[in-house]
Amino acid sequence: MNDKIESSAALETPAGLDRRQLLKMTGAGVAAVGAASLFGFSSTMAQDMSHGSANFYTSDKVFIEKVTFKSQYKTNVAGSLFTPKDLDRNGKTPAIIVGHPMGAVKEQSANLYATKMAEQGFVAMSIDLPFWGESEGATRNLVSPDVYAEAFSAGVDFLGSQTYVDRQRIGGIGICGSGSFIISAAKIDPRIRAIATVSMYDMGAAFRDALNKSQTVEQRKQFIATAAEQRWAEFDGGETQYVGGTVLELTADTDPVQREFYDFYRTPRGQFTPAGATVQTTTKPTMTSAVKFMNFYPFNDIETVSPRPMLFISGDQAHSKEFSQDAYNRAAEPKELVWVKGAGHVDLYDRVDLIPFDKLSSFFDQHLTA
Repeated sequence: MNDKIESSAALETPAGLDRRQLLKMTGAGVAAVGAASLFGFSSTMAQDMSHGSANFYTSDKVFIEKVTFKSQYKTNVAGSLFTPKDLDRNGKTPAIIVGHPMGAVKEQSANLYATKMAEQGFVAMSIDLPFWGESEGATRNLVSPDVYAEAFSAGVDFLGSQTYVDRQRIGGIGICGSGSFIISAAKIDPRIRAIATVSMYDMGAAFRDALNKSQTVEQRKQFIATAAEQRWAEFDGGETQYVGGTVLELTADTDPVQREFYDFYRTPRGQFTPAGATVQTTTKPTMTSAVKFMNFYPFNDIETVSPRPMLFISGDQAHSKEFSQDAYNRAAEPKELVWVKGAGHVDLYDRVDLIPFDKLSSFFDQHLTA
């Protein structure tokens, strides 16, 4: 999640504030500004983000199958199921569910992780969060943390129903925002036996406080008031407004965090537009639903996940590393925090020369034991 808004819808803002300025100040927009300030980056210092990337990696060792399954809300969640070609379908194999970054779809990062885990002998399934990609849900790009968390539990339902999966050995990986959603699910679903997060964003804290708590309570209230006014506009037939997401083009003023996201989402490295969507709206949640993140506290009671193990992976240069550190500090044993040397936030979406797949494999081998 990051900065900028793209919409032509007219909207009044409270206290005479300029709407575009306000939106840039709020939510993940401040996160981007805060990160740039924290690490002392400048636009000219942005690294080559594409080196070693393999977002669209495929493997001749793995079968891929499109699947759908129902959530408790009776809507279809779409997934891609990855199974090793040498899978013993008469046996019982551990399984892993993988969630994509916030604003992305399963074809962005999640499929790569699922493929790599299937190469290591696991049954793995990437999913599209509801309201995104091929999963059902209207309005598109809607924010609903509870529904997102339910998608992981629904994925466990589906994986556990496969005759070749050991339903006592199901784990999960959450990338970026999905790290917070899978933790939310795991707190109330003990069937998720082991949890790993990569480049995690606490989406609640990101929208309430921004990175490094650089957003004030007053700025938060201004965003909430703006979104509330937009609800009136849309109820009266106005155009849907989007907030956050990745900019569509770079300028001299584009901050380094946005450049990092742009290099993945707006270039052939990771760009993907699902059927029915447009490039202009990919990665961008609706404004009126984004405020729901303000009520999202995924790390509250995280210690109750114990004794199930938790693994937190983050780049030591990631603008988001505070979230993995916070979750690790709050979690109870067994837990582990792995810093990937030299890696930024988006590097761990797809840079296979940096992503510690061996660590992920050994973690699940150890903790999804029979």
